[in-house]
Amino acid sequence: MTWLAWRQLRAQLLVTGVALAVLAAYLVVLGIELRDGHHDAVASCGDACGPALRSLQSRYQGRVQLLDALLVVTPALLGMFWGAPLVARELETGTHRLVWNQSVSRHRWLAVRLAVVCAAAAAVTGLFSLLLTWAASPYDAIAADRFTALLFGTRNVVPVAYTCCAVVLGALMGLVLRRTVPAMALTALLFAAVQIAVPTAVRPHLVAPVHGSQAMTADTIRNLSFLGDQADVEGLRAPDIWVVSNSRLLTADGRTVDLDRYHGCLSGQFDAMAQCLAALDLHVDVAYQPGERYWRFQWLESLLFLGAGLALAGLAMWRIRAA
Repeated sequence: MTWLAWRQLRAQLLVTGVALAVLAAYLVVLGIELRDGHHDAVASCGDACGPALRSLQSRYQGRVQLLDALLVVTPALLGMFWGAPLVARELETGTHRLVWNQSVSRHRWLAVRLAVVCAAAAAVTGLFSLLLTWAASPYDAIAADRFTALLFGTRNVVPVAYTCCAVVLGALMGLVLRRTVPAMALTALLFAAVQIAVPTAVRPHLVAPVHGSQAMTADTIRNLSFLGDQADVEGLRAPDIWVVSNSRLLTADGRTVDLDRYHGCLSGQFDAMAQCLAALDLHVDVAYQPGERYWRFQWLESLLFLGAGLALAGLAMWRIRAA
């Protein structure tokens, strides 16, 4: 069964392998260029490296984001082209009648095929993610925003979990719809919805956030730093902070802000508005995730998607009895 599953997957593996080899070569070159650029920037700027490093980040931003976007859609593509035809093609062509009348049971046949395809897809995505994480590490160190939706979903281990879930989802859609093209379309649609919903509605609640108070000084208001992923929380500017929410305008001693005075500041020139608001001694209650929780979120979200994949596989095992 394992040999047969590999044999049926060989065309997809060959095409994907060639594309991955070309991509790997490019990522190696990109990683070397980024490291050389980072070394030159640090060597030339001494203690004031901010502008030089930001210039390096800006120069490579387009390329890194394009690679991020490619890795974001890779799980859905593998779910469409590897997962959806897994059973649907057999049902469309009628070859399932021959396969399921052999000595191998339906459940074993499906389990082996899912295991082989998931392992191959995970290897493809894992290698892509590993190379991209390595290549973009100097860029990521400058950006210091690993919690953003795009970067979080394209680094380290979570892309592998996404892929396993997408492949099993595709197989289940093919088993239910019994047609390859509709199964591919529905797999892409459903997984895209999941990739949008999880970062916005699920990920912020995986771990209870830390709450801190941030003073709205005139400089803070001008820079709007309280809206970013790097925040001055309790006077400390720290990288890789994920600000979950900014709410509740309070004074330094915790009293509710006088809204009449607050709204009175929201007119006139921007600098005058910033000074007026700062004079109110405003503080924003900030809910955030510290940077050191990054790996905890990586593993929790990976387990979430792997658990969903196992649940979908169980549903497919139950559904194949009636196919």
